Amino acid sequence: MQNEEGKNMDLYIPRKCSATNRLITAKDHASVQINIGHLDENGVYTGQFTTFALCGFIRAQGDADSAVDRLWQKKKTESSTTVEKAGH
Repeated sequence: MQNEEGKNMDLYIPRKCSATNRLITAKDHASVQINIGHLDENGVYTGQFTTFALCGFIRAQGDADSAVDRLWQKKKTESSTTVEKAGH
């Protein structure tokens, strides 16, 4: 809920799992949020990062590493097509 000034007034905003789009509830103590830093062509951190949230369900199945890899590959292809569109 937002007030007249546009500020968010909710006390709790649930996150969604990046891999499954499930809501991550307040009781999901196995969930994690990972920030992956962006590097330039020399391998130096640029100060930017991408955030992924994983629910406990994915971690309990042992699929967290493959989910992060799949999400990162998808992110890389989306950013490369955005750069190509901006260049043309």
